[in-house]
Amino acid sequence: MKRMIGLVLLGLGCIVSANAQMGMDLFRRPAIAKAIHPVVGKGAQYQVTDKDDRDKGNTMELGVVGKENVGGKAAYWMQFVSVKNGQSNVGKALITVDDFQFHRMIMEVPGQGAMELPVNMNPKSRENMNESMNQWHSVGSDTVTVPAGTFSCEHWRNDKDNADIWTSDKVTPFGMVKEVRPSGTTVLVKVLDSVPDRITGPVKQFDMQQMMQQMQQRRQQNQ
Repeated sequence: MKRMIGLVLLGLGCIVSANAQMGMDLFRRPAIAKAIHPVVGKGAQYQVTDKDDRDKGNTMELGVVGKENVGGKAAYWMQFVSVKNGQSNVGKALITVDDFQFHRMIMEVPGQGAMELPVNMNPKSRENMNESMNQWHSVGSDTVTVPAGTFSCEHWRNDKDNADIWTSDKVTPFGMVKEVRPSGTTVLVKVLDSVPDRITGPVKQFDMQQMMQQMQQRRQQNQ
């Protein structure tokens, strides 16, 4: 899951600490894309365990907190909440699922509130992300037991990365039940039936220059 969800986070841009690597091309829709099925108000919570992590309490929460019409297409607000070593990152993106286009991205910046990031995905980035998605192929069906319960899953394999993902249509938004890869594992711990929108306050436009100045100030204070 960390790989697959990380791909989504690249387009989101708001959780920059995650290893972002996901995307799709409208004319070459990867087979694994069928696992994506957003339902407003629903979501999933995962435990993420990296091979070298000392803290095993890292979590990722994914949910759908809204729906809008963009150019005649249904677009969903996908919310991502990650907690690693006690530090929380919150963000959401407005995505049209049929072509996997990112239309808006918002992140919660500690001490500054919500900020909207510019959406800019160049053709080369989309090509690379589409290639990553197409590395997954179905290898059959399995019954998988995780802390959230037992699920009938489709088993996906990525031979290049030596990774496996199990997905279920009972889990939204990305269908993920379990992922196993050399760097660690991710498992579903809870299916969420009521996901609140964590970003409800005023949203400011992202100012790169201001952010750089604040980072410089913090570095000077810590010296």
